[in-house]
Amino acid sequence: MPEPAYSVRSYPQEDAVPTADDSAPAAVPPCMATMDVVPDGDRMTVSMWGELDLGSRRLLPELYDMLTLSGGGVDLRLDAVGFCDCSGLNALLDLRTRAVDQGKTVTIQSCGVAVERLLDLTGTRELFTDSARPKRPAPPARPDTGAPEENSQELRAEVAQLRRAMQTRPAIDLARGILMASFNLTPEAAWSVLVRTSQNTNTKLHHLAQDLVGTVGGSTLPEQVQRQLSAAVAGASRPGEGAARPTGGSVEDRD
Repeated sequence: MPEPAYSVRSYPQEDAVPTADDSAPAAVPPCMATMDVVPDGDRMTVSMWGELDLGSRRLLPELYDMLTLSGGGVDLRLDAVGFCDCSGLNALLDLRTRAVDQGKTVTIQSCGVAVERLLDLTGTRELFTDSARPKRPAPPARPDTGAPEENSQELRAEVAQLRRAMQTRPAIDLARGILMASFNLTPEAAWSVLVRTSQNTNTKLHHLAQDLVGTVGGSTLPEQVQRQLSAAVAGASRPGEGAARPTGGSVEDRD
């Protein structure tokens, strides 16, 4: 394996000083995350160990730089991460949001038990796979039952609708992951919260999802949206609520 091209560590205190040895420590002190970066073609392979928690957000500026330098994105190896909480997951989601904005991907190539369990609990594993890159769907075959011009117009409208759905899906998936991680919701309950808040605030679902993802970077939701979101979360948290996925609406709003 080639030598790391870049190494950085996150410390819980401002006056903490890294050791002279940049190799992986035998025992990582609590609340410290370390990463090594190795270029791999048009991507950057980032190996991390330690703990992914609130303090690990200090690594985000360096991760952003590595993402910008890459041609296709970042591949994460998290086998040696012994602890990961919602703050650590939100940092990874924040990195993925930046990657989507740049037309790149962030994948988790391997991970330990702590990260794997959190990904499974929050349903966010699929966001960090190669298949998470939006792909343009092939138009479905349609029977030739009408006039050619009418069929052509219907086909163009359907393809345009599917394209809009694929463009908005990443933000919606991220918003669901944030709600699941922040409020310990099931995937179905997180979806119910998004739809209910969208309906009660008369906001397009993908616009609400984009605003919610923006809160990871420090932006705030309008007061009315915050109230409706809190009410929807409270309702989804009660037994028997938030499990059923609403029906109706356009493909763009559902997907």
